[in-house]
Amino acid sequence: MFTLEQFQQARLSRDPRFDGCFFVAVKTTKIFCRPICPANLPREKNVEYFVIAQQAMGAGYRPCLRCRPDSAPQSCAWQGVNTTVERAITLLRDNLHLSIQDIADKLGITDRYLRQLFHKKLAISPKKYQLYEQVLFAKQLLHQTQLPIDHIAHASGFGDARRLQYNIKRVTHLTPRQIRRTPGADEPVLSLTLAYRPPYNWPHLRDFLAKRAIPSMEHITQDSYARNFSYKGCHGYFHAWHLPDKQQFLVKLSLQHFEHLKPVLQNIKRIFDLDADTTLIEQQLSHSGLSELMQVSGIRIPGIWDTFEAGCRAILGQQISVGAAIKLVTKLVDTLGQQCTENRPALISTDEKTVTRYFPTPEEVANSDLTFLGMPQSRRATLRRFAGYYQQQSQDSPDQWWTLKGIGPWTIAYAKMRGLSDPDIWPGTDLVIKKQLAIHPIDTEIARPWRSYLTFTLWSMA
Repeated sequence: MFTLEQFQQARLSRDPRFDGCFFVAVKTTKIFCRPICPANLPREKNVEYFVIAQQAMGAGYRPCLRCRPDSAPQSCAWQGVNTTVERAITLLRDNLHLSIQDIADKLGITDRYLRQLFHKKLAISPKKYQLYEQVLFAKQLLHQTQLPIDHIAHASGFGDARRLQYNIKRVTHLTPRQIRRTPGADEPVLSLTLAYRPPYNWPHLRDFLAKRAIPSMEHITQDSYARNFSYKGCHGYFHAWHLPDKQQFLVKLSLQHFEHLKPVLQNIKRIFDLDADTTLIEQQLSHSGLSELMQVSGIRIPGIWDTFEAGCRAILGQQISVGAAIKLVTKLVDTLGQQCTENRPALISTDEKTVTRYFPTPEEVANSDLTFLGMPQSRRATLRRFAGYYQQQSQDSPDQWWTLKGIGPWTIAYAKMRGLSDPDIWPGTDLVIKKQLAIHPIDTEIARPWRSYLTFTLWSMA
C-alpha cells in the first residue's frame, strides 16, 4: 500500500509504471483520473487518492472522459488485503451476470459475511462494486467499439438497454449516446485496446509462445499473436497486436455469445500478463541475488488459454524436448480438435488461413484411444485419465491432480504457472532450473511471491 507521500510523488511524476495502481480524485470537479492523465495537475489540497476505481465511484466521483479510468491496467494495490476479498473481486470482475448470492456460494460463505468483508477492507459493498465494474466495462465498450447498445447491455451484465442507460446516467451523469461521441456503422468484429504498465518484454513473451505454437490453432508474427479458443462451449478467435509506443495491445475479437465477453477479455489479459507490476516484481527478485544476472527487464508469464490445455501440454511434454512435445500437441489438435466453421472474413488475413482448429475438449480426448500419438502407452493412459477426470472435476485446482497416476509435481506446477498464471510457482525439479541454480547462487525463498517470474528469467538464460 502506498503512503501519502508516495501517492503525491507518483501523481506529480505521471510515471506510466503507476498507471492502474491508484486513482486521483479532484474534489472541486468531482472527477477521478488515472495518474497519467494529461489534464492540468490540481493542487494537492484538492486531491484525494483511491487504490481502485470502484472506491472513487463509491465516494461520488465520476470517471474522467479524457484519460478514461475504465481503460487503465487492472489495479494490483488491493492485493493482500484478504484472500477471500481477493477471490471475490476476481469473481465479481469476471462474472458480471452472477448475483452476489452466487458469488458468496462460490466462496463458501454467506452473503452477509461477504458484505462485511467488503465494507471492512474496501469501504464499499460488493453489490456496488459489481455495479461500478459493470458501468466501467460498458463505458469501455461504448468508447472503443461500435457494438449496438443492446449487445453492450448484455455483455456488461445489465440485461437490456433500459437498465444500461439508467445505471450509466446515474453513475457517470452521462448518457450512452454522450459517451459514444462518434457513432458509426456496426462493426462485424469487436476491436478494443488493453493497457499495461511498462516495462514489457514483448520479444521474450512472443518468442516463448512462438516456439510452442500449434500452427492449426495459433498464429504469431513479429508484433502479434492470434488463436482460436473455446469458453464454456462458446467458440471464438482473437488477434492481438502489441503497440509499444502506446503501452497497450490492440485486440480484434470474434465471439459467438456476448455474455462471455468480459471473462474472455480477462483471459486474454492473463495470457499476456498485462496486470503485472513489473517494477515491484523485479525489485523483489533483485533481493534474491538475481539482479546481476538479469540481462533484460519486463519479463511476463506467457499464459495458456485454460488449465485443461496447460495440463495436456504438460503431460505430452514430460521428459522430452520442447520440439518433440509440440509435435505431439499439434497431432492431438489436428486429429481431435473441432474444425472452425465460422465465417471471419473481417478478422482473418491470408497469413492466418491456417488457423482452422480448436483445442480438443476433455470429452474428445477421453473418448479417443490416442493411438495416433507416438508415445508410450502409459503416457497415453495418463492423458486419457486426466481428460476423464477433468470432465467431472473441471473446477478443481491443479493441486488435486496429484491423485492421478502419471501426474507429478512438475506437471502440476506447469499447469498452474501457465494455465492459471500463478505468480509464485517454483518447478524445483525442472532440469534447466537445477542447472541454473548450480551456476548461480540464488535464494529462491526471498523471491516469494514472484517465483514464476524467477522461473521464466532463469529459463531465458539457458
